[in-house]
Amino acid sequence: MAMRERPTWRAAVVPLLLLAAFEWYTRTAGAQSDSLAPPTAAARAFARALGDGSLLAATGFTLRAAALGLLIGAGLGLAIGIALGLSRRAAAAGFLAIEVLRPVPSVALIPLAMLVFGFGLTMEVSVVAFATFWPLLILGQAAARQVEPQLLEVAAALQLGAAERTWKVVLPAMLPRLFVAFRLGVAIALVVAVTVEIAANPYGMGYALMLAQQSLDPALMLAWLFWIGVVGYAVNAAALWLQRRLAERMGEAAR
Repeated sequence: MAMRERPTWRAAVVPLLLLAAFEWYTRTAGAQSDSLAPPTAAARAFARALGDGSLLAATGFTLRAAALGLLIGAGLGLAIGIALGLSRRAAAAGFLAIEVLRPVPSVALIPLAMLVFGFGLTMEVSVVAFATFWPLLILGQAAARQVEPQLLEVAAALQLGAAERTWKVVLPAMLPRLFVAFRLGVAIALVVAVTVEIAANPYGMGYALMLAQQSLDPALMLAWLFWIGVVGYAVNAAALWLQRRLAERMGEAAR
């Protein structure tokens, strides 16, 4: 007997209770605080930011930087990861370079990126690409190594070239594992993009959050903090939906 799904509104009970408790606290114990604002004030600040266009402009910049950085970093990481996963010699040759560069925090690259590219989209994209490159490389390499040897033997028997073998044999076999790598890369791209904006880049949602903090506007700061969380949730939900759709199509094609 199938278990009945609970109504989705129950998932909102705890967040609403937390908001109500925070509203009560800021209007009583935190009433004189310059660093806290009630959620109702944050909601009004959110409406103002939406009305004057700053919300959509900053969100668009951050999402564009995250998407471009993910596209570059994930594409290169996946391509090199597959090559390393299929060739033990290549993996051995690249082992030292990977192990030296991979632990470097992406935020440590910000000063160098600023010197090379200055402020703006290109600088942020470069840092996001660096951050997303390594997880896709490592996970892509592991997924390529787990491809069934029989499939590679069939590709060799059919005399497929390297590009054909990768496209027709390796990638379809890796696809379920690549879903996990893709979702991880999406999360990293958004987090790093906002971090770069908070630390250095005067654009996007992270900069808007810092500007509200420096302007001593806690209501607007909390509004941006809430909105960044909403955007992160929406991006993850979109990635999960894409994963399910691709899995369904793969299942239909296999029947």
